[in-house]
Amino acid sequence: MTQSGTGSEARTAPSTQSATPDRPRYDVTLRGNADGSRWTGRQRVSFRNASTGPLREVYLRLWGNGVDKCGSTGTPPAVRVSKVRGGTASRPTVNCTALRIALPKPLAHGERTSVSFDVSITVPERNDRFGREGAFRFLGNALPVLAVHDAKGWHLDPYVSTGESFYALVSDFRVALDHPSNLKIPATGRTSTHPGRRGRSVTVSVARRVRDFAWAAGPFRTAVETTPGGVRVKSYWAPETSATGVNLTRKDGAAAVDRFGKEFGRYPYGEIDLVMTSEFGGGMEYPGLVLLGTTEEGSAVVHEVAHQWWYGIVGNDEYGAPWLDESFAQYANARFYGWDTRDCWSEVDWPSDRTALTNSMAYWAAHRGEYHLVYTAGSCALADLERTLGADTMARLLKRYAHDHWYGVSTTAAFKKATQSVTDEDLSPFWKRHRIR
Repeated sequence: MTQSGTGSEARTAPSTQSATPDRPRYDVTLRGNADGSRWTGRQRVSFRNASTGPLREVYLRLWGNGVDKCGSTGTPPAVRVSKVRGGTASRPTVNCTALRIALPKPLAHGERTSVSFDVSITVPERNDRFGREGAFRFLGNALPVLAVHDAKGWHLDPYVSTGESFYALVSDFRVALDHPSNLKIPATGRTSTHPGRRGRSVTVSVARRVRDFAWAAGPFRTAVETTPGGVRVKSYWAPETSATGVNLTRKDGAAAVDRFGKEFGRYPYGEIDLVMTSEFGGGMEYPGLVLLGTTEEGSAVVHEVAHQWWYGIVGNDEYGAPWLDESFAQYANARFYGWDTRDCWSEVDWPSDRTALTNSMAYWAAHRGEYHLVYTAGSCALADLERTLGADTMARLLKRYAHDHWYGVSTTAAFKKATQSVTDEDLSPFWKRHRIR
C-alpha cells in the first residue's frame, strides 16, 4: 500500500505447529445489485491440516468489518456470514473481524475438510480499499478468508487503517460474479465474462496460489495489452481520470511487471489489472489487481506492482512485520525510477529509542506520525545494503531470496540469515544502525 495522508496483538499461546490450515480452495458465487454496492451468495472453502496436532477449529477473517467494526446502531456489519455448514460458528470477535468455526471432529494431520456459508457484502459509503468513489466500487478484503495458525498460535490481530493487518497462506480461488452487464469487473486472477440472464453477465475469475481475492465494479473504460515479457495488463479507469495519468500508469505498470519479473523471478499469474480513479487515496495492492489514485503525474503503480512479489508471491505477516513488504516494494520503486538514495537516512532521524524499522503494526498504529519510516527509512536501509554488498551481490541475493520463499512466508530473521550468507563481513553493525531487529 502507499499512503495518502492502536492496535494490540491478539494471539493465542505459541505452539510448534506448522502454518495451517494450508492449501485452501475457495469456491464463491455472488450476485451483485444494480450498482455493485451489494453482493450476496455462497462461499465454500476446503483446506488441509498441516500441523502435527489435530485441528479443532478454524477462524474466518472478516476484514471488511475492520473500519466500522460491528456496525453502528441499526446498521449491520458490512460483511455477514450465515448458514454455516461443516462446523459450528460462534459470535464474531475482534470487532467483528474474526469468526470462529468449531469443526465437528478434530481434523488429523494431512486430512482435508471444508466449511461453507452464505455471505452478504455491503460496500461502505467511503472512498477506501473496501469502499466506493462515485459510480465505482472497490472490494478489497471483502471476501472472508481463513486466518493462519502457526508457531505463534492463531493470528487474530486487529484491523488497522494505517497500513495492513493481513496474513494469509497461498490459496486457490474460483469466483463467479453475477452482475449487471453495464458494469465492468476487474478481479484477481484470469477472468472471462459470459452472458447471464437478461441484462446481466457473469464474470468468472480463476486464481491459483494467491493470498487474497479482490475485485471492483463500475462503468470503467478499458484497454488490454501484453508486455514483451508475456504478461497481460488489463487497465480499467473512471472516465474523469486524467488521460495523461492513465497513459503514464499503463506504461510504467507494464514496464514494472516485466522488470521485476527479471529481477525477482517471473510473474507467475499471467494477468494483472490496473484500476484507476481520480480520487482514490494513494494505492492498494492485491494479487493480480491494484487500486490506484491517478492524476496527471501518474500514480503509485510501480510500488504496487512491486507488491506482487513482496507480500503476494513472497508472503509475510503484514501486521507483525510490515517492513518486509512495504520497505521492499519502495526499494524496488526507487530503483525503477533511479532515485538518488545516497545519504537518504541518518541515525539521528529516529524519533525515539523505541522506534525500529522492524516494529509491528501495533507500534505504528499507535505512532501514526512515524509510519512513513517503513517506506523512507526502510527503502534507504535496503539501498544502503546494496552499497554495502555491491549491486551484483544484492541482485543475486534478492532473486535467490525470492526463489527460496516463493509462495511461502518470509521473516526478518530469514532475510538477515540469507543476507549474511552472501558476505564475509559481519553485518551486525548494519542491522543495529538501521534498527532491523
